[in-house]
Amino acid sequence: MKRDAKFTIGEIVRHRFLSFRGVIFDVDPTFNNTDEWWLSIPEEMRPKKDQPFYHLLAENDVTEYVAYVSEQNLLYDINKDPVRHPQVNELFSEYKNGSYKIPEARMH
Repeated sequence: MKRDAKFTIGEIVRHRFLSFRGVIFDVDPTFNNTDEWWLSIPEEMRPKKDQPFYHLLAENDVTEYVAYVSEQNLLYDINKDPVRHPQVNELFSEYKNGSYKIPEARMH
């Protein structure tokens, strides 16, 4: 079952259970990672594969990294602060009203 993605590129989201947030920079309509990655998630938190998965420039209190998260494990981030990830300026042109804008040259 495929469905439209709830979140869009440039939106800031947070993980439902883990303490990190990030900005979405890509979306897969369904799971598109390795079975090893999927099986490494604790079974009680393991998401279904037939939903959108999001690539995030993520951050927690300690570090910045790239995360791959299922739609069911994401929430809108009510904290409208910009993300401090060092790659944000490489992928987005500006931050406005709680989300990032994609440069015109990158849209396809």
